[in-house]
Amino acid sequence: MSESTLDGGTFLDDPDEAMADGGSFEVEGATALDKMRELVASYPGADVLSGLSIDYADRVPECASLFPSGLVEVRRRTDITGDVTVENRYNFALYTVLTKAPADDDGATYNAEWVADFQEWVQEQSARRMAPTFGDEPRSERITAQNGQIYSAQDEGVAVYAIQLSVSFVRHFGRSW
Repeated sequence: MSESTLDGGTFLDDPDEAMADGGSFEVEGATALDKMRELVASYPGADVLSGLSIDYADRVPECASLFPSGLVEVRRRTDITGDVTVENRYNFALYTVLTKAPADDDGATYNAEWVADFQEWVQEQSARRMAPTFGDEPRSERITAQNGQIYSAQDEGVAVYAIQLSVSFVRHFGRSW
């Protein structure tokens, strides 16, 4: 498998190569944002997207942007020995800009099917444990892509679709005292 490095993380040049062996494209030293970007980029239908930016989406067809909205601590437990278990969730929004002329039912149908297929693919990757891991208990992790819908449409022939992405995971911290 070939790898490349970006901002301190190591990424597989071809995530499908790792998947073919039944593995995942786990990236050592990668941030949560790096991992989510790699997951989106490995979607088989991502070839319609010319690029994936962070926090910015051009209003040109076939591009996308990932908007991180941070970490949510869902629950914290401390056991009798002082070890702490934290349930967390990362939230992201994926905005895709796709071609859609006004009153173009065929284009709208294609885009809606793309959004639904992406959401189902993310669900499958999570269920099969083929998605990147974010915490200390890979078996309990869950990645969802949901509420995909048209966000805006313009007379210039493009539409923006929004998909909510969430990652639920557990982290363990040893006693600090």
